[in-house]
Amino acid sequence: MAAGTLYTYPQSFRANKALIAAQYSGADVVVDSKFKLGETNKSADFLKKFPNGKVPAFEGKDGFVLTESNAIAYYVSSSQLHGENSKDAALIQQWISFSDNEVLPAACTWVFPCLGITQFNKQDTDRAKDQIKRVLTLLNDHLLTRTFVVGERVTLADISLVCNLQALYEQVLDPEFRKPYQNVNRWFTTATNQPQFKKILGEVKLATKMATFDAKKYQELHGGATGGSGDSKKKEKKPAQPPQPKKEKPAPKPEPENEDDEPKSESKDPFSVFPKGTMNLDEFKRVYSNQDILTEAIPYFWKNFDRDNYSIWYCEYTENLQGKMAFMVSNLVEGMFQRLDKFRKNAFGSMLIFGESKNNSIAGLWFWRCPDLAFKLSPDWMVDYESYSWRKLDPDSDETKELVKKYFLHDGDFGGKTIADGKIFK
Repeated sequence: MAAGTLYTYPQSFRANKALIAAQYSGADVVVDSKFKLGETNKSADFLKKFPNGKVPAFEGKDGFVLTESNAIAYYVSSSQLHGENSKDAALIQQWISFSDNEVLPAACTWVFPCLGITQFNKQDTDRAKDQIKRVLTLLNDHLLTRTFVVGERVTLADISLVCNLQALYEQVLDPEFRKPYQNVNRWFTTATNQPQFKKILGEVKLATKMATFDAKKYQELHGGATGGSGDSKKKEKKPAQPPQPKKEKPAPKPEPENEDDEPKSESKDPFSVFPKGTMNLDEFKRVYSNQDILTEAIPYFWKNFDRDNYSIWYCEYTENLQGKMAFMVSNLVEGMFQRLDKFRKNAFGSMLIFGESKNNSIAGLWFWRCPDLAFKLSPDWMVDYESYSWRKLDPDSDETKELVKKYFLHDGDFGGKTIADGKIFK
């Protein structure tokens, strides 16, 4: 049975996944009470064991170390939570991926501004609400004849989904919004009232009123203006525990997996180390959006493309999409775009979803102001890119000219593949 120390700050929903799993298995998992975010995880001793400096992180009494919340939850859990057979085990992994890829990005986008963590953007929030409606509808249909997500008992699938949904249920899913999803509500209430969940989460209180952007809290945290959208200048601040939305109980937040789990001040633009070049990217985007793509946008692109300072890349999604519905595959791309929001002013991308429901593939064409893979310039941009293979293209080759034409138009011969959906990042 696993035993060891979990490094995290209080009420991190990612850490809660492991702590709930440990409650079911009886694993001896203790949270380090001396852990200080921004200090402990930046110390030489911590980085020697966990080079990425991220939390949650687990250190076993036998010296075994582990990061990434899903991996830790699996390690400290029992076989009961893994599934009764190989098919159930695969389904559990499917729902964990669904929880992280389909639920979490939209939850972050919607809830973060309500907690003052990030700036409010109406367009992004509206998209996030629509996404949450889609995933709740899917879950509601799935749970029509089921008590739990996979099998007849709680599994890691239930734990992952509950932890990713908790902030939504506590902050923004008011009675009117959640009314159509009675099966999900029943399942969520059933799970959170299990003694193993309650031991870690406490009493989960469902929202009675939909929370909105907390401008005052945002200003307190960031020391800047609170405009309705876009970025504002923020003063540097000392590392702090994530803000608590309610006095009676610190609520978990859907924090980004690959950050040091706290709101940060704006960092220097990663592209500032590269020459600005001669291409007016904003003007190209206006031409692409407002004029004929074939006769105006593509000729404009080739006339103004700065070969010395920009690069063109082709990508293909390499993870398994077998069994995913078409809208779920489209949402993978949409979620990637949301996480790359601050990438927009220096890049343009066209992504295509091919095939039909449960038999899809994704490929895309991008260009940006950088000769190399630009995602590596910032940890914030590295969440999705490793799920794709990337190939730098020669801007003077016939292949590149043909790919630009097809991906800009979302039309052409794609080796017999049928376009199911297309997304433009601009």
